[in-house]
Amino acid sequence: MCGITGWISFHRDLALRRDVLDAMTETMACRGPDASGTWVSGPAALGHRRLAVIDLQGGVQPMSVRTPAGEVVLVYSGEAYNFTELREELRQAGEQFETSSDTEVVLRGYMRWGKHLATRLNGMYAFAIWDGRVRKLVMIRDRMGIKPLYIYPTADGVLFGSEPKAILANPLAQRAVDADGLREMFAFVKTPGHAVWAGMREVEPGTIVTVDADGVRERRYWRLETRPHHDDRDDTVAQVRALLDDIVRRQLVADVPRCVLLSGGLDSSTITALSARQLAEDGERVRTFAVDFVGQADHFRADALRPTPDTPYVHDVADLVKSQHSDIVLDNAVLTDPDVRRKVIRANDAPLGGDIYGSLYLLFKAIREQSTVALSGESADEIFGGYLWFHDPAVQRAEMFPWIAYRAQHRGAGAASLLRDDLLRRLDLGGYLRDGYAKAVGEIERLDGESDHEWTMRKICYLHLTRMVRFLLDRKDRMSMAVGLEVRVPFCDHRLVEYVYNTPWSLKTFDGKEKSLLRAATRDVLPESVAERKKSPYPQTQDPAYLQALIAQARELMSSGHPVFELVDRSKLEAVTRADSTPPDAAGRHGLEQLLSMATWLDLYQPDILAA
Repeated sequence: MCGITGWISFHRDLALRRDVLDAMTETMACRGPDASGTWVSGPAALGHRRLAVIDLQGGVQPMSVRTPAGEVVLVYSGEAYNFTELREELRQAGEQFETSSDTEVVLRGYMRWGKHLATRLNGMYAFAIWDGRVRKLVMIRDRMGIKPLYIYPTADGVLFGSEPKAILANPLAQRAVDADGLREMFAFVKTPGHAVWAGMREVEPGTIVTVDADGVRERRYWRLETRPHHDDRDDTVAQVRALLDDIVRRQLVADVPRCVLLSGGLDSSTITALSARQLAEDGERVRTFAVDFVGQADHFRADALRPTPDTPYVHDVADLVKSQHSDIVLDNAVLTDPDVRRKVIRANDAPLGGDIYGSLYLLFKAIREQSTVALSGESADEIFGGYLWFHDPAVQRAEMFPWIAYRAQHRGAGAASLLRDDLLRRLDLGGYLRDGYAKAVGEIERLDGESDHEWTMRKICYLHLTRMVRFLLDRKDRMSMAVGLEVRVPFCDHRLVEYVYNTPWSLKTFDGKEKSLLRAATRDVLPESVAERKKSPYPQTQDPAYLQALIAQARELMSSGHPVFELVDRSKLEAVTRADSTPPDAAGRHGLEQLLSMATWLDLYQPDILAA
């Protein structure tokens, strides 16, 4: 895991602008706290910050190969989980290796296979290769978009980086946000290719980008495709388990301390139990970490979305697998600390915040003191159909992103609730979401003979795997890498995603519950309490003091002439924070979190808002 950045300019000698490359690279320091490196030659400048995970001494970057026709140079972020097999294949083909790192496997793989390397990799990665033999930059992002990559085309080349902040450090990049950027902030849908910042694009998952003197071109090498499923129930369950065993084994490989994020749900408990079994073969105990909040047992109130608290189930799993377990317990003072909020916003480069972001950041920060790599159960709900709204007939009928349809029914306007009415009219979030939904559904191929209900559920699964999951993966990546922690997501292995996506919904729910396949495939390693537990999302504090602190900070903001009120309606905010009013509901709380995040973002980035 690392941070990468670079600048290609065919009309400049970038050796004269090394100071700019250094500034771009330094923005990635949190992603790569162990080492820094840059490489410049003529029109190409590459920067790298390293988090050392495999071959701590040998994986130094930028990494290059000199040839008679020119130098080939790589900056790489992520992990190739099949690097051992690829290295052996390359050795047999005549390649020689100087390190034991997966980085060199990727570089030598490019030398042997060119852009076809992309289809051979299994892992999470975003990397850039300057091929001096043909004066061309090649960038490749993993299939599911686990590792981020952004580009900013210029008049004579491109800027790129793991995060927008690296690009924004270059004077060629405009620090501005247009209407679509604002829509992305409030829509809770990650539109493929879009970035919050005007002129910037996010490289789509499963995409190869090439840059030469003729311009920037993009080509998809992978997409989620419809295929027939031929296995019966028993074979399907067995295949899911075989894939999970193989995936976890691969993703436990590291030369640094590892752990597992444990919430007590089916997903994280599965990863924990399988990790514990495999580590035990080598005489190791698995380390587990869970998040909790001060007073959560007293303040917890069950609802449809979160029917049970996590901690009892966490401890059931930890006791069963005999893990070295730690509960990270957070209080409201730190969750509402403006300094924590600033770090969260700086990590996101956007006004995305609230207690989920803050608690993730603080959880990862605490874990990083003891581990460098963590495995997570992220994305199993999107793959196996775990969310409540998958099973809601009204949501199934809605021609809208399912999580948006569910929120509209149960939780109101959310983050956009405090925006000025004239701004809301210009943004037309409803129209933006309808257009995005229509485009997404238009990408899906219906299987011959597929029933109407199976087709409906295929669409819902596709929307989660190509829109919602990217939002969650980005949140996970930004919060973890802000503290130099590598978080791996076994459920996002493309082999598992492809297999389960094409499994009929009737098989995904064969026992009348959510995530039937996952439960059946792993029940033998789980406590009965967890195997029977209903889905409960990532926890949030329910302490009234948290909301009171938000209201106090919002009132303080109202007493100032802050530029956030060019976007936010002051009268709406006054109504939410009035001392004699009913305490805000979930939507009002989210609106307050968004308000404070926006104000912090405006302070930190001072963007030009082109649509306000």
